[in-house]
Amino acid sequence: MLKLSVPDMSCGGCKASVEKVLGPLVAPSGLIIDMAAREVSFDGPVDADQMIAALARIGFPAHAV
Repeated sequence: MLKLSVPDMSCGGCKASVEKVLGPLVAPSGLIIDMAAREVSFDGPVDADQMIAALARIGFPAHAV
């Protein structure tokens, strides 16, 4: 399981943006967003660089934890 820290994800709008950009890249049940921890996890195989790049394109720098 890949887990990314997304420190700038701080509100419901941020969460919706993250879901919108990452949702099409993973299986529907494979995206887990933890707002309290500001982390995104993927249940299944994903390309970490692809996920980080997708988040960067919408203004959310991320890194693996």
